[in-house]
Formats: sequence, C-alpha cells, structure tokens
Amino acid sequence: MTGGKSRWMNEEEDAEVEAQRKREKEEKKSAKLEKQRKLEEEARRRAEPTTSKNRTDIGLDRPTKRRRLSPDKDELVTATQQMKLLRFSASEWGPCRLVDNFERLNHIEEGSYGWVSRARESATGEVVALKKLKMDNLNDGFPVTALREIQTLKESKHRHIVGLREVVVGNTLDDVYLVMEFLEHDLKTLQEDMAEPFLPSEIKTLLLQLGSAVEYLHDHWILHANLKTSNILMNNRGEIKIADFGMARYFGDPPPPKMTQLVVTLWYRAPELLLGTEDYGKPIDIWSVGCIFGELLTKEPLLQGKNEVDELSKIFELCGIPTEETWPGFKRLPNARSLRLPRTHQTVGSVIRSKFPFLTSAGSQLLISLLSLNPARRPTATEMLAHPYFKEDPRPKSTAMFPTFPSKAGQERRKRMASPSAPKRGDAPKMDVQGLDFSGIFAGRDMEESGAGFQLKLV
Repeated sequence: MTGGKSRWMNEEEDAEVEAQRKREKEEKKSAKLEKQRKLEEEARRRAEPTTSKNRTDIGLDRPTKRRRLSPDKDELVTATQQMKLLRFSASEWGPCRLVDNFERLNHIEEGSYGWVSRARESATGEVVALKKLKMDNLNDGFPVTALREIQTLKESKHRHIVGLREVVVGNTLDDVYLVMEFLEHDLKTLQEDMAEPFLPSEIKTLLLQLGSAVEYLHDHWILHANLKTSNILMNNRGEIKIADFGMARYFGDPPPPKMTQLVVTLWYRAPELLLGTEDYGKPIDIWSVGCIFGELLTKEPLLQGKNEVDELSKIFELCGIPTEETWPGFKRLPNARSLRLPRTHQTVGSVIRSKFPFLTSAGSQLLISLLSLNPARRPTATEMLAHPYFKEDPRPKSTAMFPTFPSKAGQERRKRMASPSAPKRGDAPKMDVQGLDFSGIFAGRDMEESGAGFQLKLV
C-alpha cells in the first residue's frame, strides 16, 4: 500500500486544533508558576522580622513582644492560688478515692463487719459516716459480706435506707471504707436514754417508715436479714433509715437451696431459723419487724434469750406452742424432730395481749400477725402498711413534730447495754435441742398469765 494523504484529512482544521491545544497548555503552566510564586512570596514575608513599618502590611494590630520561656515568681504564686481541682460527675463506679480526703472526728461503734466513725470531707466540710470494713481472712479473697453490702446498698435507693456515697481506700489492701450519710441516732441508743417510750402516734410513724423500706427491699428481691433497733438510724427530723447491710443478700422465688441459718441477731431471729430451716425468705424480716414493734412499745428488747435454746423458749412462751394446725410441717425441721411438746396450749395471742394491755385491739392483731410462728401467716410488708392499726386514732405523727435529742454519735463513744452480736461468717450453729422436753413447761400456772419463769427442760 503506497503512502499518501488521506482524502478525509483537512490540514487547516488540524493545524488550528493543534495550536489551540498548545495555547491551553501554556496558560496552565503560567497559572501554576504564578501560584507557586505567590506562595513563596507569602512564606518569605512571614519569615521576615515584624517591624513597625511592615506590621500594617501583614495585618497585625498588636505590639510585638518577646516570648517568655518561664513565668516570674510572683505570677507563679498567683497562678497556683487560683488553681482549682476540676470535678466531673460520673454515673458509674470509677477508681476509688483515698480515705485521706476525710478527717475522722470520733469513733461511733464497732459492729460485726466493721468500725463506724464520724468524719468530715475535707473539700466540702460535709459530715459523713465512715465505715471501715473488717478484712478477716483476706487470703480467702475479698469478704463476701462486704461485697453484698456494697452491692445491695448501691442498688437500694430509698428515702428510708441509708445512702452509700462512695467506696474509698487506704494505703493497704485491707483498708476499705464505705462513705455513707450520717444520722444523729440509732433507735437502740436513743431508747436507752429516753425516760418514756415513744408515743403511740410516733410508733406508728416509725413503723410506717420501716415498713416502707422493707417493702422496697423485698420488691427488689433483697433480704436484709439483720433488722434490729441498733441498725435503724434516726435523724433529728423524725426520719429513720435502715443501715448495716452486712448480712443482706439477694433471693428468688423459689429461694436458693440450702441457705445458711446464721442470719439475724439472736433476739430478732425467727423461730424457723432457730429450728434449722434452710428454706426461708421475706418472713424472717417481717418477724424482726414484729420484734422491733414490741421493743418500741416497752423500750426493751422483746425476746432477750441467752442462747438459741433460751431464745426459742421465750418465743414459745410469748407466742404459744406450735401445732400441726397452727404451723403445718414444723416437726420436719431439723431441730424440731426431737422436741417433746405439751398436749395443751394457751390461746394464741393471749400472752401478747396481757403483755401490752395499753395496745389497741388493732395494734394487738398486727403484732400477733407479725410474730406468727408459721412464716406463711405473717403479712407482707405491703399488707402491714395497709393494716387498720395505722388508720385509727391517734393517727401517725408528722415527722416535723418529732422531738429532738442530743446526739451521742456526734460527740462521744456510745455506751451500750449488753446485747448479742450478729452471726459472723464461718460460725457454726450452736443450737443442740436433742432431748429437750417442752411437755411440762406450762404445768402449774394459768395459760393466760404473762409466762414468767418459762424455761426449757432437758430430759
């Protein structure tokens, strides 16, 4: 094929297109060079020293000053004085603060699971209660009682349950403290210093507050398992709060199997616990509420047993001897199998009515139901709050009308009447009812009497 021009070729148009392409290429190259030149010129202007002659040209309207590498001594002192610690609120648990942030003012008491002191927070000046947890057998791990107390207190947000502010630590692993709100009194110490018991209207107010807190705990599947007057705190505005959750635990329906019997301080311990049951729940707290009710009426603990056997004896004396009709299945409890009981029984509630003659009929009925030997017959906290006793005269007194008392907790160590302590972790049951004979305990006395001299006998 011979070379030659194509018949479709137009030399003039092709030359014009080629020339246009070259012009556009030259324009782009010129624009790029101009942009680069401007950038270099701007950088050179910024690198030049700023003088009064060119200050206006580059847009500076402030005088030049030499950069100071370190502040003067006076300025450093002033800045330090003006420094403030920034605080950020957190919705979840974070790293623990040190106990050094609190100034301990005075010791209040020693409990089964910790030492409680009154303290002041250095930053705010607020007075709080500081509880140092007992870390016995730390080689076995963090005490389960402390974990339960922290967990249950954290979850219990109620007006009549003591508030847990935070957990702080010391310099060693066994220095762990709970920071809680401080209240001036506990009911036990307060009643010891009172000349007369609380008035009926005041007792109703206290019981309603206590019942409200217990209802909240039970609705959230928490057993306190150590309700007593020394664990009920009171401020000078007539408000009470439940404290000391060292024995508290979560439960379910049905309850967990083989629960420990070593719960609740002896004088407030339900009869099913004394008889060795491992299947219990809300009724053990309700029994303790009944014991507290009786104590508010007389200023004295209702059932002051010397040991488990004596405590059971005092319970039967006050509440009657159980039968299969009043307490079905009680003989199958571990500690009840060898008991020999009398064939005749006093009327249920007769001793309670005679012991509290000034209590109204509705009040006696409430106390009898709270102290029912059969756990199934005890009312729930909700049913207790709806009882007619609280609707009859005298009506519950307003907390604003409650009297105020000097605070021992705020000034000095408390002097307490001797009373039993709560069971400790690792203790073994001490009750031995083998051969106990109940058959002659009511012999020779009227069944309607108060029951002085009622004792268990060994055979």
